Amino acid sequence: MDLEQRVADLERRLAALEGDRRTGPRVDGGDFWALNGLKEKLSGAGIADGGVLYTGAVRLPTGEEYAWQLTALTQDLLDADGTVAAESFAALGHPVRLRLLREILGGRRTAAELAELDEVGTTGQIYHHLSRLTGTGWLHTTGRGRYEVPPARVVPLLVALATARP
Repeated sequence: MDLEQRVADLERRLAALEGDRRTGPRVDGGDFWALNGLKEKLSGAGIADGGVLYTGAVRLPTGEEYAWQLTALTQDLLDADGTVAAESFAALGHPVRLRLLREILGGRRTAAELAELDEVGTTGQIYHHLSRLTGTGWLHTTGRGRYEVPPARVVPLLVALATARP
């Protein structure tokens, strides 16, 4: 097989894999089982404007397990004051902060452990980022310079990261 054909085959396979990632896995023989359940619930409750559902069941590298589900109605989301959401998104809008959150989820829980990482800045910069994440609820302290993502924010954080993927 010549090089052009091999590259074309690889591109086709990559496109197929990326397409599968965007639509998600097939569970119980149907791609939209969660969506269909949400539509049924909203319809049964007489909610015509619809809503969104996010849910997750995750096990972190540390062994901790979290399960979370939230439904938000469309009109409630559109009517909400955007200030809190903007502050929350702004806190997530820095690559070092995202890295710190991922590292904390992975088990590095102290400022000293985080300071050992490459390319996260000085200790002062790390504390600035941790303060910003704590102030917006993405982190909380558990004492003596230890940080964790609050249990109710683990799945929402992973959802936010998933929505940012191309």
